[in-house]
Amino acid sequence: MSCFHGRQSTPSSAPEVNLPGLLTIGELARRAGVAASAVRYYEELGLLPPPARIAGQRRYPESAARLVAAILLYSEAGFTLAEQKALRADRADSPSDRRELMQRKLAELDEKIARAQAARDAISHGLRCPHEDITQCPNFNAGVTARLAGQPLSRSHRQLHNQQAGRSQPHRRISPLP
Repeated sequence: MSCFHGRQSTPSSAPEVNLPGLLTIGELARRAGVAASAVRYYEELGLLPPPARIAGQRRYPESAARLVAAILLYSEAGFTLAEQKALRADRADSPSDRRELMQRKLAELDEKIARAQAARDAISHGLRCPHEDITQCPNFNAGVTARLAGQPLSRSHRQLHNQQAGRSQPHRRISPLP
C-alpha cells in the first residue's frame, strides 16, 4: 500500500502533447543547456514570463530559449540574477540606470582582473625566484608586510614593482613559463 504526501504528480511516462511553437519545460531546458529546475527558478525570479499551462504542464514559446540563453550570457559576463532583473526593468524605465549598473559591473571586473593579474605575477615570480624557501625572498616578505598593513596583493605587488623600478632588480629576470 502506498501513501502520498502532498500533491500527486503525473507519471513521467505520461504522453506529452507536442504543440507547434510551444516547448515543454524539458524541451526548453535541453535547448538552453540548463536543468529544468533552473528554468523554474528563472520563472520564479521573474526573468522568464509565466508560461501557458496546458493540461497542467508548462508550455513556453520557442522565444523562451533565447531568453534563457541571454540569462546565461549575462551570468557569464558576471551579472547576478538580481542584477539581470534590474537590467531588464531598467531597459523600460531608464537607460541611464542600465548604463550605471553596467559601468559598476565593468569597474568590478577591472578590479577582479587586476587581482588576478597580480596573483599571476606573484606566482610567476615564485617560479622564477632563486630562493629555495620562498619565505626567504625579499619580495615575498615585502608582500607579507604589505598584507599585514591591510593592503591587498594587487596594491602591494604594484608598489613593490614601482620601488624596484628605481633600483636594480634583486633577481635575475627569467622569461615566464608558458
